[in-house]
Formats: sequence, structure tokens, C-alpha cells
Amino acid sequence: MKKFNIRKVLDGLTAASSSSSSSSATAQPGTPRENDVVQETLQSEHFQLCKTVRHGFPYQPSSMAFDPVQKILAVGTQTGALRLFGRAGVECYCQHESGAAVIQLQFLINEGALVSALADDSIHLWNLRQKIPAILHSLKFSRERITYCHLPFQSKWLYIGSERGNIHIVNVESFTLSGYVIMWNKAIELSTKTHPGPVVHISDNPMDEGKLLIGFECGVVVLWDLKSKKADYRYNYDEAIHSVAWHHEGKQFVCSHSDGSLTTWNIRAPAKPAQIITPHGKQPKDGKKPEPCKPILKVEYKTTRAGDPFMVLSGGLSYDTVGRRACLTVMHGKSTTVLEMDYPIVDFLTLCETPYPNDFQEPYAVVVLLEKDLVVIDLGQIGYPIFESPYPLSIHESPVTCCEYFADCPSELIPALYSVGSRQKRQGYSKKEWPISGGNWGQGTQTYPEIIITGHADGSIKFWDASALMLQVLYKLKTAKVFERARGKEEKPSTDIVDEDPFAIQTLFWCPESRMLCVAGVSAHVIIYRFSKQEVTTEVVQLLEVRLQCEFSEVDSPDPGGEQTPTLPTPAAPSSPQEAEPPNQLTAGVNSSEGARDNIPCLQVRSSPLKQSPGYQVELVVQLVWVSGEPPQQITSLAVNSSLGLVVFGNSNGLAVVDYVQKTLLLNLGTSELYSPSDPCQRQPRSPRKPRQPSGGFCDSNDGSNNSEDRCKSPTSGSTSPCNSDDERKQNFIEKVKLKSRRFSKTVANDFAKMSRKISSSGEQKLDLDGKDNAFTRSRSSSVTSIDRESREAISSFYFCESFPRKSDSLASPCLLVGTTQGSVMMVALGLQPGGDQKPQQTLSFASCGTLVQLKGGILTMALLDAAGTLLPPSCEAWYDPNASDEEKEKVRRRRPATPPSSQEGQDSQFAVLCSEKQAKVVAMTSQTIIYKHNITETSFVLRADVVQMAGTYCIACFCANGHIMSLSLPSLRPLLDINYLPLTDMRIARTFCFSNLGQALYLTSPTEIQRITYSQETCDNLQEMLSELFTPVETPEAPNRGFFKGLFGGGAQSLDREDLFGETTAGKASRSLAQHIPGPGSMEGMKGAASGVVGDLARARVALDERGQKLGELEERTAAMMASAESFSKHAHNMMVKYKDKKWYQL
Repeated sequence: MKKFNIRKVLDGLTAASSSSSSSSATAQPGTPRENDVVQETLQSEHFQLCKTVRHGFPYQPSSMAFDPVQKILAVGTQTGALRLFGRAGVECYCQHESGAAVIQLQFLINEGALVSALADDSIHLWNLRQKIPAILHSLKFSRERITYCHLPFQSKWLYIGSERGNIHIVNVESFTLSGYVIMWNKAIELSTKTHPGPVVHISDNPMDEGKLLIGFECGVVVLWDLKSKKADYRYNYDEAIHSVAWHHEGKQFVCSHSDGSLTTWNIRAPAKPAQIITPHGKQPKDGKKPEPCKPILKVEYKTTRAGDPFMVLSGGLSYDTVGRRACLTVMHGKSTTVLEMDYPIVDFLTLCETPYPNDFQEPYAVVVLLEKDLVVIDLGQIGYPIFESPYPLSIHESPVTCCEYFADCPSELIPALYSVGSRQKRQGYSKKEWPISGGNWGQGTQTYPEIIITGHADGSIKFWDASALMLQVLYKLKTAKVFERARGKEEKPSTDIVDEDPFAIQTLFWCPESRMLCVAGVSAHVIIYRFSKQEVTTEVVQLLEVRLQCEFSEVDSPDPGGEQTPTLPTPAAPSSPQEAEPPNQLTAGVNSSEGARDNIPCLQVRSSPLKQSPGYQVELVVQLVWVSGEPPQQITSLAVNSSLGLVVFGNSNGLAVVDYVQKTLLLNLGTSELYSPSDPCQRQPRSPRKPRQPSGGFCDSNDGSNNSEDRCKSPTSGSTSPCNSDDERKQNFIEKVKLKSRRFSKTVANDFAKMSRKISSSGEQKLDLDGKDNAFTRSRSSSVTSIDRESREAISSFYFCESFPRKSDSLASPCLLVGTTQGSVMMVALGLQPGGDQKPQQTLSFASCGTLVQLKGGILTMALLDAAGTLLPPSCEAWYDPNASDEEKEKVRRRRPATPPSSQEGQDSQFAVLCSEKQAKVVAMTSQTIIYKHNITETSFVLRADVVQMAGTYCIACFCANGHIMSLSLPSLRPLLDINYLPLTDMRIARTFCFSNLGQALYLTSPTEIQRITYSQETCDNLQEMLSELFTPVETPEAPNRGFFKGLFGGGAQSLDREDLFGETTAGKASRSLAQHIPGPGSMEGMKGAASGVVGDLARARVALDERGQKLGELEERTAAMMASAESFSKHAHNMMVKYKDKKWYQL
């Protein structure tokens, strides 16, 4: 009985009646559809999209705050982002909807709440007691610009200073304004004729909460009495104020000024400062005022019990220190230490042992927020060493140029990389533990290994452990060590094809099973690395130079609606066998009489011995060379087959296959040669520097963003390829043009291309395409890399596999799938035979089997599935240490080919999955027929596509330039997910977006931050458990003891009943037009947060306190009544005793 699949029939009916954007299944003649059935288990219910965690340094930081009890650090940015950090692995990201810059942050210390003030004059209360913090209340000022905020410890009243010089007070429980306002004209002297400027500082006296210190920008400081509503003292100075800091006893304060000076004031002596110092100013001998310096932007004054106080300040350097980096100055006793920073200072905080401002502060560290780094300095050790940061803040140490994500990789990889990476750690860090240690890790159950690899502009590659929503650097590889470095601009080689960052990583390929790593750089170089646990010294770096040059036949672009008939050049003649020269014996590049560079690589490989530490060690360096004055094109695609010992790379000129074991070039093909008929050619390894031989054609392309517009507009040489009878005429034309000019106009180039196509038109062959694909328009501008690109075809994708290169094949053999930027997918059959005694080198027999299928847009990814829909990965060898003993090497079977799948009679045993910028297709390999097709997008284009594992099966995940993230089932290409997530606003996103297995993906959301997302329903459901907790219940430290004499004579801290002073009963209501109250998100989560968050807790605490006081009062009354009753009973008992004391028993 035939197997009948009703779902596929319905799919076919739907496809017949729906638009072209829907998924369609096309039955091929002679192929029974009922035999093509693959049971699919993925459904749309398995998919859901959400952000998980953000790693890296906060981009464009603007403010910072620290909770000394919870030990949580908060950083605000200029884009309205909020990043919170605790212990290693505890991170959180939040975002203000307005996107306005965060100008100040204030923790409600040990309350699990945070107040943020933004540049759009709004303040927000964040609840940190839930894993995903939410805004509970917001207040938007409409008539005042916020300049400064201050929230005293254990107070619910927030002071807000404005640009007009006024101070408003907000109740953080209800987020309502108090009627109590400090007006600027009442704070300053009545005789003052000018406005004092914005409020730049607010703080209360540590010993008297009723005294408020207000600093105005003009240099006026006012000590305001909150109860009497008048100014007690006014302190005037000629220079503008930037910050103010109290001594903990409340008798002195320090101001930092715009001329680089610090003034110390006694609160009861407002006439003049008690001390004026200029820390970095030159002191004149005649006693005059020191020369002015740069402004001191911030100062902090912290005291210790056992020694001198610390004064920490930023800025204040002398103006003659031009070009000097930003500095933090630490003044302790008579010593002044200047600490240079790598980037400008945004803010700094001194971490102290106590949260109480009226106690000895005992500072132990300084957190310095820089523009691109976060530094924590240990104040307790000599020399002030820095702490080793546990956060992944070094992602942007050099700009990220490419990124790859591997989820569920072999479990032994992370320990192996960590063991070699631990030896790279710097020395000299503080021996103390990281002081920002709050929060708790999540309790997630997903513990599979995850690795992220980032390539950087300086040629470095970093491996990161990304397991369990954390990120930790494992190992760093510096590829630039392989090359000689120019010591100065005058030594910069003239062969560079990029102006900056010649070592930048363009693309990389990593095989987790064999641990082979292959990287391609922007200078048209490829480096192959092996992983070893032993240190070696390489005397000579193995080098292979390749002339990968332009083939001149050009594939014509069809007219819209016409049939696609690409040019198929005649087969190339077998090249004469030449043994490759040893890399260290290659002759130097030559310059022609016209000064054209030829056979010269872009970079010079290191000539001295290279010491290679355990980890990734160089196996081979491959460099593309200049050809007849034309620079090599940048490499666009890369793949490695560790089982065969091959690496293949391609660009806009063609592809090359290199045997990295024997260090030989096995294959060098122009793109047009891939279209040749499937007659197999036997090729011997040939020297990469083969003597120049003329060939017809023209190289007219501008591939890669770093190339100039007119690059590649002069003729280049290629391998000898017999043409038709007009070959001589074509060659004469080339010679004439070469003599005339080295640079062609586009008119000449186009004329030549047309002539080349006309000459070779006799070799044209039609492609065997399915129905609608006969009429397609080749995409020329859909890809990001194809903007302003000329028409030459480039290699965009490779895939090694064991498949059936021809319809007649019954057994699978090694193949290479090649995808191009114009949508062609070609197959190259590979046959690797070891040589005999006379020819120890192996030979590669290859057969270009022509075009397998044509798609719209450039090819992005390719994969192979078996008959059950399971992915068939490229064969690979098991890892072995290349520097181990021979006995250990023998334990691992080298070059272990994958077992070829057998072709079953009557059905296809393999399916090729092909995805381009516009559409996806599934091809049955033995019959080479298209069985499924899906047009992914018509108006946009796909930036990234990957075949990934989800819920035990496989699917295609796509990210489009219009922001849509989509998923298609395999092999039927049913749409499972389509969400408009992220519009393409930056090329960085397009360059770094990548999918991985188990529903994971990531991209670089800013130059310094990686955003991880998930498209798995299971991960979204478990996200709350996996996320870390910011708030942990901690008891607030006890308040400092006032002492007997201070308590007796009133010398201790004076408390203030702010509720009575600022409450509505006394102060009245504030003007409604001053600010608008906005409740937090109206979701249930926000309501729950409000119920269980800070406001609810504060309210409950107050009610509980009132109830406790009431009960204590009742208990006291009951105790007094019981004491009175006991005393009365005692009195009556005594009277009874006295009355009957002397009487006999018979007298009673």
C-alpha cells in the first residue's frame, strides 16, 4: 500500500493558489512524491523570540552609582541604557523608552530600587527586586531642567536641583512633588544682582539632616536651614564650582573649581576658605597665586580612623601637559599619586566600608568609569594596583570585525581553551577579591557548552565561554605575530591594499571536532592553525603564495523575464605538472618596467623564528599576490575539510584549494571555469607562482569596501585556456590596450566584456532549471557587499560534503558545493589519490559538474540532509596534538573519511539545502531535482542564514535587512517564525549577526556590546530561572555609636522629621503644571513589581512599625497595670501578715 501524506497534498494545493512568496513543493517527473516524505516535528509553537542578555562595556557611558550594602554597580549611558553589575556573571540590561541620556543615578541603598534622572527632565524609579527590572513611577518636569539629584541615606525624600537654581523635593514612595520649594532668590543674598546659575550640588550635613548644602555654578555655596527656611551661611568664591564633598564630621567641606583649585571651608567661617590648594599647579616662589590649571571635575573627601584622609579628584592637570592622558589623582597625607588612564574619565566613585555619611568612611577602592573601560583601584595596597575585572568588558579592545557562535559544542573544548588561555593572564593585579560582589547567579537547567569567537581589527581572535548566559574570555590568539610589523609610517609597505588595520580578520572557519582554525584577513591572506598543548618554536613560517587571478569570461546577466543562459567557457587544458617550490625558496616579486607590482604579497611574513605558546599554532600561511600591477581581491569565502587536509577559499576572481598538510596548491580555478562541462581533469599540484601566460578576458570589479573605485581595471594574466578560432584576435586586442593604458574606462571594459561573450557564445549551454526559475532576474544590489558592485561573479559560500555529483552516480564521493554572489550553485567532484614512490605528493582529480541549481540573490549557506532529514556535516578527523609523540598520534586515525551514504533504489537519500539572499531551495541529490522552494523576501534581502538544530531536528534561520527574523522547516521549507525584530540601522549588525544551534543567536548591538537573543520557546519559558538576581536580602549595618558625651551634650548627628516638614499637611501641594506623574508599565508584571517592590515594602514597613509601636504601648500599659496590681497584692499580703503575726491559731 502506498504511503499517503495528506499534509504535502495540502501544501501543494496551497502553493498552487497562493502568491509566490508562499512555500511550494514541486513534483519532478519520474520521482514519486510519496517516497520523498520526511517526518517533520518542528512546529511554530517551538519558536518565540526574545532578548536574553547583553555583554560588554556600556556604550557611551554617562553616569554611575553604587549600592554599598547590596554591592551593585549601575551605569547609565547617553542612549538611555542602564547596565547593572554584581559579582562575576551577574549582569542586567534595561532601557529607558525615551532614549535620552542618563545624567545621574541614585540608589535607594539596600532597598532594591534605583532612581534615574534623564536629560529630557524626567526621573524614574526602577524596581530591582525582580529579575527583569521595571519602572514603577516616572515624573516628567515641564518647566524646569534637571541638573542634580540627591537622595539621603534611609530617606524617602529626593532633592532635585534645576537649571533655574531652584530645588524641588519628590516623595519616592508615591513619586509626587512636595509643596516645599527652595527658590534661588531666597537662597542667595538679596544684594546679588546676577543669577547664580544652575544647581551643581546638593547634600545634607552628615551631622545635621536639617542643614542642606547647595552649590551653584557661579561659585556660591549656601547652607540652607530646612526648618527655618532660610540660609544660615553663604560661601562665595570667584571660580565656578564643579563638585562639593563633606568631611564626615560635618564641620568642613571641600569644593573643586574650574581653575584647578580646591577650597576647604569651615561651615562657621564663610568669609574666606580655610585652605586653597592647586594640586597640579606650579607654585611661584614669590608667593603669588599658582598658575590656573584645567578644571577639577569631581572631588571626594574620605576619612579613616587610623590615618590621614583620602582626597580623590579627576582633572586639574596643568595646561602645559598637552597630549597627556586623563588622570585620577589620589592625595593621602603628604603623598600625591597621579594615575594615568587609557581613556577620558566619565565619573568615579570611592567605595567605603560604611553607608553612613556621619561615620569614618574607611575607603578601600575607587571605581573609575572611563569612556571605554571600567577600572577599580585598590586603595589598600602600596602603588594602588587595579583589580582584575571579572566582566567581559574587553570585547572592543580592538574593533570587532567578524563573529561566530557555536552552541552545544564538544564539552572538552572549553577546559582545553581555558587551560591554554590561563597562561596569558597579566600579572600585577590586586590580590583582593573583586569588590562589586552583589547578586546571585541564575538557576537555569540549560548547561550545554557555548563558545563565541570574535575576530578583531588588529588581527586578534578571542574565544569566549558563553555558557549559562555568562561570558568569559578563554583564549586570545594574535595572528599579526606571523607577519613583520612596520615600525613607522615611512616603513609601511607600498603593497598594502588597505589604509588601516592590514591584519584585520575578515572571515574565519572553525571546526570544533578537529580544532582546526582557518582565518582570512583583509590583506588577502589565509592562516591555518592547529591546536597544541605544547610550546614549540617554528624556525621558518611555512608560506604559500597564490596567483588567484581573474578569468575573463563573464557570465551575462539576463534580461528580466528571459531565460538564464550563462556563458560556459571551454574546458581548460591540463596544466603542465610542476612541483611546488619550497616556501622559503620563493623568489622575490618583480616589478615591470612600468613599475607594475607582480607576484608580491601584501604583507611580509616573519623571517625570524616564531615562539608559539600552547594553544593555536601556525600550520601554514597562504597569501594572494599582486598580478600585473593589480592588487589581490579580498577573500569572500572560506572552508576547511580536516579529513582531507584541505582548505578552500575564494574571492571575485575564483577559488583555490590548498593541501595544508603537504603545503601545496592543488587547484586554482577562475569563477568561469566552474561553469565548464563535467569532463574530469587531472591536476597536479602546481606552483602558486606559475610564469605569466596571456589569456583573454578582463577584470572589471570593485569587490570589498576598502578597494578604490577604479581598482582592477587593468588586464591581468590567467592560466592558459584554449578558446575558439578567435583566440588570437582577442589576445592582440589585450596587448594593444595594455600598451595604451593601464587603466580602462568603463566603456572600453564593457565593450571588451561584450566581445568576450560574443566570442565564447558557441560554448553556451542552457541550464536545466525548474519551471519558474527559467525566468529570473539576477540580483545585483541585494547584498550588502554588492552595493555599487560591478557585474563580476564572486564566490560567496563553500560546503564540503560526500554526495552524488552526477545523476548517474550510485555511490557518494567527496564533493565541494560552491555558491556565488549571482545565485549559482556548482558542484566540484574531488578525488584525492596518494602519489607513488616517484611522486610522493598527492594529486587532486577534479570535475566541474556545472551548475546544480540557480537561485535569486547571492548564495549565503548550503547544507546536506540525509533521507531522514538529519544534517550530514562535512567529514572531519578527531583532534590530535601535532606536537605529541608518534605513539599518541597513531591512536587517532588520520584522514578518516566519512562513510558515504548508499543510494536507495527508488528514492533520494540526500537533500541539498540552499539558501540565498532571496529564496531557499531543497534539491534531491541523486536525481538533482528541486523538490521544495520558498521565496523568503521580495522587497528586502537576507543578511545571514544558517542551518541550525532545534528541538532534535533542523531548520533554516534567516535574518533580513528589513529586521525580520524567520525560520523555515526542513526539508519542506514551511514558514515557522516571522517576527519584525530589528531593522538594519548599522552595518555592524549585518557583519556580526549569527545564528547557532538550540535557538541561540547574537549580534553586536554597539561597538562595545554583544546582544544575545533566543528564538526558542523553551529558552523563553526558562529565561526567568536562568537570569541572575540583583537584589539579595542583606541586613543594613548598624548606625555608628554616638558615644556617651555626644549623647549627653548633643554633639551627635541630628535627625529631622522630613515627613512633618515636606508632607502635604505642612508644605501643601505642588503646582500641577510643574511636573507630570506617569505610572510605570501597566502590565501585570509591573503591578506585581509595585506590590512586591520598594514602595509596597516601604509602606508595609511603616504599617508594621506603627503596629509595633502601638503594641509596645499596649504592652507597656499592661506591664504597668500588672506592676500596680502586684504592688497592691504585696501590700495587702504584708498587712495580713502584720495583723496575724502574734496571734495563736486558736485566736483566729
